[in-house]
Formats: sequence, structure tokens, C-alpha cells
Amino acid sequence: MNVLVIGNGGREHAVIQALKKSPKVDTIYAMKGNAGIAKDAVLVNVDYCDVKAVGDWVDQHKEIDFTVVTPDDPLALGLVDELESRGHRAFGPNKKAAIIEASKAFSKELMKKYNIPTAKYETFSKYEEAAAYVAECDIPVVLKADGLALGKGVLICMTREEAQEGLKEMMLDKKFGAAGSKVVVEEFLVGPEVSALAFTDGKTIKPMITSCDHKRAKDNDEGLNTGGMGTFAPAPFYGEKTAKEVMEKIMLPTVKAMNAEGRTFKGVLYFGLMKTKDGMKVIEYNSRFGDPETQVILPMLKTDLMEIFEAVVDERLDEVEIEWEDGACVCVVLASGGYPESYEKGKEITFGDLDEEVILCHAGTAEKDGKIVTSGGRVLGVCAKGADVEEARKKAYANAEKISFDGMYYRKDIGIKYRDVVKE
Repeated sequence: MNVLVIGNGGREHAVIQALKKSPKVDTIYAMKGNAGIAKDAVLVNVDYCDVKAVGDWVDQHKEIDFTVVTPDDPLALGLVDELESRGHRAFGPNKKAAIIEASKAFSKELMKKYNIPTAKYETFSKYEEAAAYVAECDIPVVLKADGLALGKGVLICMTREEAQEGLKEMMLDKKFGAAGSKVVVEEFLVGPEVSALAFTDGKTIKPMITSCDHKRAKDNDEGLNTGGMGTFAPAPFYGEKTAKEVMEKIMLPTVKAMNAEGRTFKGVLYFGLMKTKDGMKVIEYNSRFGDPETQVILPMLKTDLMEIFEAVVDERLDEVEIEWEDGACVCVVLASGGYPESYEKGKEITFGDLDEEVILCHAGTAEKDGKIVTSGGRVLGVCAKGADVEEARKKAYANAEKISFDGMYYRKDIGIKYRDVVKE
């Protein structure tokens, strides 16, 4: 079959590379893709946030048998609904279900209503009320823009002054646009974090291997929040006891809650979790594959990804046995100087002689005059597998050093944290 993948980042390149392994898949199309994806798929230059334009294009291209929608924005805008209404098969939650990520306020209220463990919180639409609350609440505190903000709409404020300034940036200065019109002020939790993703068809839920993201721009989790500077899988502290707790208290209750609300979720449900002194708690939900978590999860998948996608759409996920490789995978993100704030584009990228087994996921790249150049903040994900995290990270860093472009930077500590956390 011929498959269209929506998106143009490292996550989409990882999905496409996994789909290429499937005997079910013939030609892959990518909307809009990037310079690396162009080597693996036919690029389609259509704005994927224009859901009608995407629907029209798929209507006109009868060769497309299946569409995979991965970014948060088109999911929240109802791209899956649009395609299904035209009779096309599409993977991803519909608009009603995608709200679990599109609105932080909705997701917090859902957890409160259905007793899913999460941090205490208050939601505000008026700046004055939010500022008055922050003037009295416990510090540190977490501020979250209600809407979608490219993974950057979360501020961890260690002082009251930081919190007040953060509120001003979100609600008055509109740093995150309309996403900050409503703000969730959340209790600051302490503990190791883990990304636990799962496939679900609304009835069955099948977890993927866990991973750990590194959101801050600099080593030792310092600097500004980013979309993710690197990942490793699996999470070293996530054992059978924790997996059972998360399934029984978080994953299954969430799927059931969405069904009860008339918002049945079909696709990839992402649980951002924290291991606290009071047990595992939900930090956030995403309605799709994480980026860059996908870059370390899918290389470890033994089962045909296309088979899983079809089973989710057809609501027969219970029939598919999903298998994973042993060992570990590490992804180091190479970023443009200045990211996550302003940065220059168009810097030529030079690639050394990379090891054959290294997986390179292009994120912010373009082709110009026959050369690969930077076109985004997160430019490349250098991914490597190994018998354990230490072996995988050594391979990833050895190959990251073979790549260069003007202003390039990356964290040097991906895969180190949580080594000493007890596995349960």
C-alpha cells in the first residue's frame, strides 16, 4: 500500500524509517517532509494545518491508501475527522479526543474527575487572578499555557519573581500566542520523569518501551525548556511493579475516562509521568508520538509498525502481539545556536563517515543548491542502539562528533540521569 505521513520533523523521519521496513508498504509520501525524509519518501508541498487542502490532495491522489497524522496541530484541528469524512483511512485521534493534549485545562479536569493521579492545580483565564494566586501559593510552581506551544509552553519557576514574570510573558505579552490565554498553575512535583507511550484503539491499550527526555537546553537540566534535546530508552527505574501501577491507575483509567466523555481515543497516547514519593503521577498527556522519544522507541520495535497502525484504525489491536528488542537506544539532538530562542537558518551541514548502524533522523533540514542546510532549531537526531544505555550513548556521541554546522550545539549528558534510581 501507499502511505502518506503528515509532518516534517525528526519524529516523522523515525516513523517513515520504521514504515520502510514493512512488507505491506510500497511508496511513502511525506507532507511536507525535510531534506532527510526526501531520501525515504516523496515530498508533498501542502500546508498540513489546512485540513481542507490536505483532504482535497488525498482525494485527488487515489494512490494513497492510508494516512498517518503525527503532529499535534493538525490533530487538534481535526485532520483525521476531515480525512475519515471523505472515506479515507487515517491513523491518529479525532479532534474530540486530541483535546487531551490541545487543552491542559481539559486534561487536568479529566484527571480530577476520574481520580487519575496528578499534581494539584488551579486554572486561570484572567491575569489579575492568576497573579494574585501566585503571590500566595507554594513556591516552586509550574506554569503551563493551556494550548499547544510546540512543547515549550511550560515554565518551572523556582522563585515568586520568576512566576510573576512568567505569568506576564504568557498572559500579557503573549509569548506563546493564543495558547497562553488560559494558564494552569500547578504544584511543583519532585522525582524522576519518564515518557510512557502506548498504542490504543479505544478498547485495548498496549504500552511501548519507556524513554526519558531531556527538555532543558543545557547540561545538568539547566537553561530554557525546549522541544527535547535528546532521549534514551528504556527508562532505567521503570520495572514490572511500576508498569503495573501505571497500567492500573493511569493508562486504563484514562482510556476509560475518554470513552465515558464520548471522546474515544484511537492512536498513540503519550503519558508524561513522574515517580514521586506518593507514587507515579501524570505531568502531561500528548495525543501523538513524542519528539524525540519516537527516535529511540521505534528503532527498538520488532513488530511491523504498519500492522499496528491498521489494527488501531480497525479496532483489533488485541489481535496484534507487539515485540521489542532487548538493549537500549540513545538519541542526541544537534541544535542551532540560539535555540530555543532566535537562531539563524541556512547553515551548511557537513557529514563525516557515520557508522552504518547509526540512525540519523532529520528534523530541521532543507536542501539548497544541492547541499543540506539547517532550517530549524532542532536540526538532527543522532540515534544509536547498544546492549545497554552506556554503549548506545557512546556510539551516538562518537557519531555526533562527525557532523558539523556553524553554531551547532548539543547536550553532552544524554543518558546519564537516573542511573542511581532504584528499579521497581
